[in-house]
Amino acid sequence: MTPPEAASVVTPESGPAGDRRAPALLVLEDGRTFRGRAYGARGETVGEAVFNTGMTGYQETLTDPSYHRQVVVMTAPHIGNTGVNDEDPESGRIWVAGYVVRDPARSPSSWRSRRGLDAELSAQGVVGISGVDTRALTRHLREHGAMRAGIFSGPALPGPGDEAALLERVRAAPPMHGAGLYGEVTTERPYVVPARGEKRFTVAAVDLGIKDMTPHRMAERGIEVHVLPATATLEDLHALQPDGVFLSNGPGDPAAADHPVALARGVLDRGLPLFGICFGNQILGRALGFGTFKLRYGHHGINQPVQDRATGKVEVTAHNHGFAVDAPTDTVSDTPYGRVEVSHVCLNDGVVEGLRLLDRPGFSVQYHPEAAAGPHDAAYLFDRFTQLMEDQRA
Repeated sequence: MTPPEAASVVTPESGPAGDRRAPALLVLEDGRTFRGRAYGARGETVGEAVFNTGMTGYQETLTDPSYHRQVVVMTAPHIGNTGVNDEDPESGRIWVAGYVVRDPARSPSSWRSRRGLDAELSAQGVVGISGVDTRALTRHLREHGAMRAGIFSGPALPGPGDEAALLERVRAAPPMHGAGLYGEVTTERPYVVPARGEKRFTVAAVDLGIKDMTPHRMAERGIEVHVLPATATLEDLHALQPDGVFLSNGPGDPAAADHPVALARGVLDRGLPLFGICFGNQILGRALGFGTFKLRYGHHGINQPVQDRATGKVEVTAHNHGFAVDAPTDTVSDTPYGRVEVSHVCLNDGVVEGLRLLDRPGFSVQYHPEAAAGPHDAAYLFDRFTQLMEDQRA
């Protein structure tokens, strides 16, 4: 993956990661501040502040490319209890711009742990803050919406009375609205995840910020997955002669993703089975002619209730999205690619969580069926994609 541009800038200073007495300051763009202690690297970072409601899975959260340029606030009070292992990362690096926790673990304990989270954040240059009243911070973001925020510690922390300059730096950072970020997290070169056991299908997966577990969930079902950069063309896809195309998760505003939208339309034109998740759901939505919009504070966590409208079944699902598809939920829509219906909705707020094409082989969901981290309620969606390719082949 290509190194991203800093979310405004990250300037970590090496030093004792375990010194939790060093002061740090969190500054929100509306002027609210929270004092705490330095956690991870010392320095400064700026990004969009969002809160994550997951009780577990912090390692998968940190390494999810969809969190690029975001300062993640963990609502669970104790973070880092099981340390950091080498098996659970969802990419090759930590992608969050900054990390906010209440009470970090003092002595991580797990037979899989290889190092502490504080040390891992420091080693990867991720500026964080601990000792923050994350309940008050979460309430503030819930009431006022996601906003830009900066974390300052070490040499970046000013003396008394100089905090106004920090607020100006936060406000000068680029907003998430209109941000085209998928190109900053995509793979530089294609690679293949081979099928486990007998190969049944070939899928071209467009990496818009793909998590490592996703192609492996397909490989478990006999699918050979060719992961392609976000710059892949329709010709690149068809050179693989795939049985289906997958659009991955990723960061940023889908309204700034013209190339993936055009690519999705080309796939629909050729009638290939198409499956999208998260950012891929938004890309498919825009390809079908729907709009997208920014949510007030997004869905970030592994405990979001979603209803399958066809069966009435409620699934507990993993989410990480700040944008959503603007599609009518009370009727079937006519699009340039035939009839389309909203297949899933979030029970918390009624947000569209899935689309299903009725006249072409394609569907998408806004959440993460790969369950890394999160519940396995939606794993059947990979089987649905497999069946779609089976039906198309018949």
